[in-house]
Amino acid sequence: MELNNDFNQRVAVHSASQAWLASPIAGVDRRMLDRIGGEVARATSIVRYAPNSHFSPHVHTGGEEFLVLEGVFQDEHGDFPAGSYIRNPPESSHTPGSEKGCVIFVKLWQFDLADRTDIRVDTAEMLYTPVAERPGVGVKALFTDAKERVSMEDWDAKAEISFSSPHGMEILVIDGSFSEGDEQFSTQSWLRLPAASETKIMAGDEGTRVWVKEHLAPVVAKAPQT
Repeated sequence: MELNNDFNQRVAVHSASQAWLASPIAGVDRRMLDRIGGEVARATSIVRYAPNSHFSPHVHTGGEEFLVLEGVFQDEHGDFPAGSYIRNPPESSHTPGSEKGCVIFVKLWQFDLADRTDIRVDTAEMLYTPVAERPGVGVKALFTDAKERVSMEDWDAKAEISFSSPHGMEILVIDGSFSEGDEQFSTQSWLRLPAASETKIMAGDEGTRVWVKEHLAPVVAKAPQT
C-alpha cells in the first residue's frame, strides 16, 4: 500500500474527520497519514485502542515512535498517560494494550537501524522553554540526533509562526488550532512539509499545542524489507 508516499509534496491530513479503519487486531483501529508497505510498513498513523484491547508480543524491527494523545497506553514497561512520548528502538519488543482505551500518534520503520536508544518521557512533567527569537513560542525538547529534532511547542493565541524546512518537517496538532494560508488545522490534523519549503502559520484564538519533527537530513522513504 502506498499513501502520501511522495515526500517532495506538501501533505495535510485532517484525521479527526476520517473514518476509523480496522486493523488485524480486534479493538485496534487506525487512521493512516502516510504509508509505504503492507501490514509491515513505513507508516505514520493515528491508532485507537478500545478498552481491554491489546497486541500479542512482537518485535519492532524498524523501531517505533509514538505520542499518547488520549487515555493510557500500557505495556510491560509501564502505564503511559496522555502526553507520554516513547521511542522503542529497532529490535525492541513489547506487548502493547490499554485497559481503559487510548489514542496514540505512531510512526513505524523511521529509525536509523543502528539506533538502540530507549526514550520514555512524560511531557506533563516538563516545562516549556521560551524561545527568544520566536515570540509567543515555548518548546519542550524531546529528542535530537543527526537525523531529526523532535519537540512539543506551545503557541500563544494568534501568534505568528514562521518555519523554514531545509529537509522537511511534520506538525501534529495536539490541541487548539492554527491556520496556514486559507487552510484550518484542528486537533489531530497533521501537516508534512517537503524539503526546501517555508511557511507561515497563525495560532488559533485560544493558542495551540503541537508536536513537531524537524528533519535534519534528507528523508529516505522506502518500504521495509521483510
